[in-house]
Amino acid sequence: MSETPTPRRFTASGPLRGTMRVPGDKSISHRSLMLGALAIGKTTITGLLEGEDVLATAAAMRAMGATIERGDDGTWTVHGVGVGGLLQPAQALDMGNSGTSTRLLMGVVASHGITASFTGDASLSARPMGRVIEPLSQMGAQFTPSPGGTLPLMMRGCLPAVPITCRLPVASAQVKSAILLAGLNTPGITTVIEPVATRDHSERMLKGFGARLEVEEAEGADGPERIIRIHGDADLVAQDIVVPGDPSSAAFFIVAALIVPGSDLRIENVGLNPTRAGLIDVLREMGGQIDLLNPREVGGEPVADLRVRHSQLHGITVDPALAPSMIDEFPVLFVAASVATGQTVTSGLDELRVKESDRLSVMATALRAIGASVEEREDGLVITGTGGTPLAGGGPVTTHLDHRIAMSMAIAGLASTNGVSVDDTAPIATSFPTFEKMLLERAS
Repeated sequence: MSETPTPRRFTASGPLRGTMRVPGDKSISHRSLMLGALAIGKTTITGLLEGEDVLATAAAMRAMGATIERGDDGTWTVHGVGVGGLLQPAQALDMGNSGTSTRLLMGVVASHGITASFTGDASLSARPMGRVIEPLSQMGAQFTPSPGGTLPLMMRGCLPAVPITCRLPVASAQVKSAILLAGLNTPGITTVIEPVATRDHSERMLKGFGARLEVEEAEGADGPERIIRIHGDADLVAQDIVVPGDPSSAAFFIVAALIVPGSDLRIENVGLNPTRAGLIDVLREMGGQIDLLNPREVGGEPVADLRVRHSQLHGITVDPALAPSMIDEFPVLFVAASVATGQTVTSGLDELRVKESDRLSVMATALRAIGASVEEREDGLVITGTGGTPLAGGGPVTTHLDHRIAMSMAIAGLASTNGVSVDDTAPIATSFPTFEKMLLERAS
C-alpha cells in the first residue's frame, strides 16, 4: 500500500443507474490461492480479486514453493506442492494490511516443518494475533510475536502437529479457518466448535478440493453450536474456480443506491452465501428495495443479480445474531442508518473493535464529524437518522488506514450537502482497487 496519503472529497451525486459488477469475493480469492498451492496439479481461478490483500497471499504461497501466474486474460493458474510440501521461505512474508492472509497462513504453516516470519504495515501490526496463536500453539507450533501478541512475528511449525478440539470463545471465521488449515497436515481429526455459524467458505472449499470434512449442528450447554471436524493427512485435488462478486464490496453500492434519490442500479454476479448475506436482510427490514434476480449456484456458492432502488429507510434494532454474517458491512450500514427515519440500534459488535481499526469508535467519530447523531456503546452504536435529509458533510474524517472506513465515508459523501473529505483513500486498494473509478461511473 502507498505510504503517501491520498485525500479526496466525495460530493453529492446524481442517481446511480445502469448495470455493474464488483470485483471477486476476497474471502474466496484468498482461499483459492492457498488451497490451490496445497493441492496436487493445476488450479485455475477466474474472477480473482486483484487487491493488495490477495496479492500478499499469492506472494506468500510463491515464497513457500507454489507456482502462481496470471494470464493475459486475467485467469490465474496455481501449480500446487501438495499438503506437507511447502518450502522454507527465504525472506519474511509481508502481509501488508491483510489480517486474513496473516491468520490463515499462520494456520497453514503451523503443521509444516518450516519457520516463517510475518510482517505487515502499521495498521496490521497493531492487530492482536493471540486468538490464533493460542490454538495453534496447542497443536505444537511455536511463536515469537512482538509485545502484545502482534506482528512482526516469527513462528515455527510442528511436524507432526497434534490434533485438538477447540471451542472458540468468540465467533471468528479467520480463527476457525486457521485451525482447519493446520488440521490438513495433522494426523487424526482436528475439531472446531463455534458458538454461532460464521462464514463457511473454508468448509465449502476444503470439501471442494477433496478434504474429508464433516459439519454437525448440536445443542451445547449454552445453546446451539456448530461442530466442524477435518481429517488430517489430506490429499487435495486441483480445481477450476469461478470467484463470485464480493458481497462486502457490493454493499457500498447497495447502500449508495438506497440513499441517493432516483437511483435504480443492477449489480450482477453477487455472492449470496447465507453466512455473508446478513446486510441484505437488514436493509430489507429497514425498507430497502432490493430484488434478487436470476438466482443460481456457481462453484457451490449461491449467486444472484441484485436490483437496488432508492428507498426511504427506517431505523430498526439489528438482531445481534446476524453480526457474524455481516461483520464487515456494519460501517456502511451505519451510513445508511444515519439518513434513515428513526433510531437504529446495534449490539454484539465487540469484534469490530479489533478489525483494521476500532470500527465502532472510528465510525462514531467520523459520522459525528459530518452531522450524524451517534451514541457509542461498548458493543455497538445507536444512530438517530435524519429522516432522509442529507447529512451536512465536512471532514476531513480520519480513516486510520482502514479501507472499509474510507469507502463507507465516500458513500456518506453522496448523501451530504457539502460533501465529505476523507483523509486517505490509498487503503481502498487493499480490497477494492477500482472502487473510486466505479463510483464515479455510476454516480455521475
